[in-house]
Amino acid sequence: MTPVWTFWKRISPRKRRTWREWLTAYAFLSPALLLIGLFGIWPVLFAVYVSLHKWRIRRGDFVGMTHYFKAVDVFGFFLFALTGVAFLAAGVLLLRRYWWREHTGTARGWVLAPTWSWAAAAWALAGYGVAVLPHVLDIAQKAVGKRPTVAMFRQWLWEALTSPSVTPWFSAAVWLALVGLGVSLVLRYGRPQVLRQGGAALAWSALGWWFLGIGLLTLAFSVAELLRWHQALMAEDASRNFLAQAFSIIAGAVALGLSWKLWKGAVDSESTRGFLGKALAALLFMIGAWILLMEVPPAIRAGDKDVWEGLLITTYYALGTVPFQLTIALFLALLLYQNLPGKEMFRVIYFLPYVTPTVASAAVFRLLFSPRPTAPVNTLLARLGLPAQRWLMEPRGIGQLLGEALGLQVPSWLHGPSLALVVIMIYSIWVFVGYDIVIYLAGLGNIPTELKEAAAIDGATGWQIFRHVTLPLLSPTIYFLSLIAVIGTFKAFNHIYVMREAGAQGTVDTLSLVIFDEFFVKTRFGYASALAFVLFAVILSLTYINRKVQESWVFYQ
Repeated sequence: MTPVWTFWKRISPRKRRTWREWLTAYAFLSPALLLIGLFGIWPVLFAVYVSLHKWRIRRGDFVGMTHYFKAVDVFGFFLFALTGVAFLAAGVLLLRRYWWREHTGTARGWVLAPTWSWAAAAWALAGYGVAVLPHVLDIAQKAVGKRPTVAMFRQWLWEALTSPSVTPWFSAAVWLALVGLGVSLVLRYGRPQVLRQGGAALAWSALGWWFLGIGLLTLAFSVAELLRWHQALMAEDASRNFLAQAFSIIAGAVALGLSWKLWKGAVDSESTRGFLGKALAALLFMIGAWILLMEVPPAIRAGDKDVWEGLLITTYYALGTVPFQLTIALFLALLLYQNLPGKEMFRVIYFLPYVTPTVASAAVFRLLFSPRPTAPVNTLLARLGLPAQRWLMEPRGIGQLLGEALGLQVPSWLHGPSLALVVIMIYSIWVFVGYDIVIYLAGLGNIPTELKEAAAIDGATGWQIFRHVTLPLLSPTIYFLSLIAVIGTFKAFNHIYVMREAGAQGTVDTLSLVIFDEFFVKTRFGYASALAFVLFAVILSLTYINRKVQESWVFYQ
């Protein structure tokens, strides 16, 4: 009888059944986890690696956070610093749940050994991946001028994976993992009272230590790059104190957060003295934050002009589409929810633009809004006695055009989005209104009719029923649609790429198009990867703000 079989027979039937259930579940989950790792997590990690190098077609020198500083100046430091803080927070939460709360007294010291060993093994394995990646990428360079075969590729890959400069990392990972496994087995059968939560608690605790280590490394890297960039700027221009500017913005952001907390405390305060004291403190912190954040405009001016203009255009595009499409869709959904003849046909008609191929519908819009006098929209304007417009080739702002039509001098800050961008906004509203209508109708169908009937019996008018019954119960649907719409506008690309014209002079180039041009036109892969993470940080921040703003009025049944 083999030792493995003996070990298996010693386990209780209940424990064996539990293990079989776990193994079956993980066997079914493993293909999905593999696909997510290969096509989800790995591309993101590789993009981080690319963004830290000077990369044009081929990998160049390691440049650290230079691309981020070049794009958004000091805000690049915040991107990495907040990432490090997020890893630290995740590590602390995991350790609080699986280690600090569950293992107390003498058990705590014993649990440290396997969790730290496994975390160190994971750090060593991550170091092996980073160290081996350049050797794997150099395979393409080796193949230049040759006719590589499968055998040659396998040989080059094996040489890369077993290079003398990277094997110590892999060996350290294997030995540390074995040490952690050995210690955990000894504790499991020598002192079972120590591991009260079993292997799951050890695994999650090890992940917590790993998160803590990655967070500390990210913060250390961010600070080192900040000091390096500061020294480089001081060597070029001693008039700008980059380090002081960074800490001023950090202090301003902290002061702004404290003022918000104090103001919320003042609103919730029951006594007049408490309200006045907290409100005064909030005002003082607000003034201090305003003074400290005055360093933000110089930092914006020091960044890449194309990036900030792309972000501004994206903001115009979001503000010009999301409120209108949600409002129009809500109005139409309320109409189509009534008992009207032919409402099914109208639902299909409104939904058709959303299912129509984007390239085809955008190309039709280009013909409708052509600058030619004989174009359909310009023909309609001529019949109304209005002058023809250049539409998608018009770089001037809509506020400037209206001011010229009325004979007014409009300041530059009121020019607003270009007429070309307004046309794209109209297209976006036309496309997504149908989708929003379908979701609104589903939300309206979930509202109990008894509540509306009870309100009507109590004498409520139609507007009062909508304001105090329908709208609050529809708030989760509105929150979902607004969140999806904001994320979609900042990711929008296909129809804008099809509809943009050279005559618009870049006034429709959102941040996603700026990233596309950097990657495919200018072939600056490292810089484009950095911009992609900047866009991701913007979307993540807006999602968090949207959640915080709307959670106070979203009502769940």
